Amino acid sequence: MTTIVTLFSAVAICAGIIFFLAGTVGLLRFPDSLTRLHALTKADNLGLGLIILGLLPLSGSFSTALKLVLIWALVQLAGATAAQLIARLARPSGRGK
Repeated sequence: MTTIVTLFSAVAICAGIIFFLAGTVGLLRFPDSLTRLHALTKADNLGLGLIILGLLPLSGSFSTALKLVLIWALVQLAGATAAQLIARLARPSGRGK
């Protein structure tokens, strides 16, 4: 059973890393700041979620798993807030659009 858990963790962590790399490629390749921001936030949120999902079975206790989930939730809230602020600054100054 430990082999299956270890394999699941490795697959989830590797998938998370791939999403982080995809977000980085989107950040470097997309033409404007709003599309870059969209690619980066979506890929990083999913990548971190997969990494946390892979680390949960390997955590030794319930408190460690709870800390991992709370860190993920904090990053979700902070990322959404930062993305909104950056998008407002990057938006063209036309008020009615």
